[in-house]
Amino acid sequence: MKLGFAFFFNSILLGVGLAMDAFSVSLANGLNEPQMKKSKMCGIAGVFSAFQFAMPMIGWICVSTAMQYFKAFEKCIPWIALALLGFIGGKMLFEGIKNRDDDEEKSAVGFGALLLQGVATSIDALSVGFTIADYDLLDAALACLMIGAVTFLICFAGIAIGKKAGTKLAGGAGILGGSILIFIGLEIFISSLI
Repeated sequence: MKLGFAFFFNSILLGVGLAMDAFSVSLANGLNEPQMKKSKMCGIAGVFSAFQFAMPMIGWICVSTAMQYFKAFEKCIPWIALALLGFIGGKMLFEGIKNRDDDEEKSAVGFGALLLQGVATSIDALSVGFTIADYDLLDAALACLMIGAVTFLICFAGIAIGKKAGTKLAGGAGILGGSILIFIGLEIFISSLI
């Protein structure tokens, strides 16, 4: 593949498209933890970015080496995303309802939950490996790196927006955040059926 404007433009567009689920989850994380420090914001955006880099790269490797095995797994992707986001969102929703009137500080997203969010929001990016199948290894890695960088910026913005709104929403932030995660899981699942 020849590196040019089209390559960079397409990679950035792929990054924006793939980052939308991660943006929504970042927004929910910001809503749930309005006092989050910048270092944690960078860490969360970095996890989403890493997954959005890795999944298309894994998809490219699968297309290049073991296409028949990847095709069988592709049918499970919406179910996995629905289960992971439904579980995390349900837990956040339950805690938001349970602690609705409490003035305590919101519970922070844990590392395990963050990893599940990263997988759930990026698992559909495996299929991007098909769209970049004709790239050589270096071009595929560069495209995936750009996707990851775009995801980082979008997720950081999502957390910042969520933090602002979370401070204003106070007790309902956990409920809204959990509802957003469940909605994203349902959207991924339903759009796979259409």
